[in-house]
Amino acid sequence: NSDVIPCFGRATCSGAEDMAKGGKINRTADVVTREYTIHLRKVLYGVGFKRRAPRAVKEVKAFAKKMMGTEDVRIDTKLNKFLWSQGVKAVPGRVRVRLARKRNDDEEATEKLYTLCMHVPVERHQYKGLQTLNVDE
Repeated sequence: NSDVIPCFGRATCSGAEDMAKGGKINRTADVVTREYTIHLRKVLYGVGFKRRAPRAVKEVKAFAKKMMGTEDVRIDTKLNKFLWSQGVKAVPGRVRVRLARKRNDDEEATEKLYTLCMHVPVERHQYKGLQTLNVDE
């Protein structure tokens, strides 16, 4: 069922409550923007040097797919440039990303929603204390 928005471990979810009552899911709740910090050093541990930056891009996509529940994930060019900024093997240890779940305007698209991943610039060593934020557009 493509109308279900995943809750990811939370007991209550606005979409799940609407579905339990038998009503329609809230269409405004499907478009949301959040900021996350992804710890790339943790997911790239043990990956060979020549595969690190390509794997980092794949891991960011997998993270976005898991958090936003969409199959269609698009990486912004600035985020891709940041991941590759130190070469193929010296990928930055952490990255702050803004994940925006948006409506797909393309008529022949199979998915109704897609996720756009954008880079949020953070000074070096300033990731401490940053939490997941809901961003108002």
